[in-house]
Amino acid sequence: MATVYYTTDHEYVSVDGDVAAIGITEHAQEALGDIVFVEVPETGKSFAKGDDAAVVESVKAASDVFAPVAGEVVEVNGDLADNPSLVNEDAQGKAWFFKLKLSNKTELDGLMDADAYAKFVEESA
Repeated sequence: MATVYYTTDHEYVSVDGDVAAIGITEHAQEALGDIVFVEVPETGKSFAKGDDAAVVESVKAASDVFAPVAGEVVEVNGDLADNPSLVNEDAQGKAWFFKLKLSNKTELDGLMDADAYAKFVEESA
């Protein structure tokens, strides 16, 4: 079973072995509203932690999605190009943006678990 981590930028990192699926949290998609466009990176592209990796646009705003950890893109969610509203329907499930092969698993140590993220969201409301 995957272990899920969260960032202060409202992204989730679902780690299974050496691969992490990255997307935006339910909280982020609720704040953005109706998602109308998602741009994912190309397979094979490498990112350092904190790099701009994807873009999500809603009727309200456009937001960058950052690489919460370093790695190489091994898979992208092609369904999002044809159906960006999938993010509104299942942000932390079927609507992952891209998967990274982790370069440095120790970077996960700086991320939050579900309880810490829930507290972070509550305190920043």
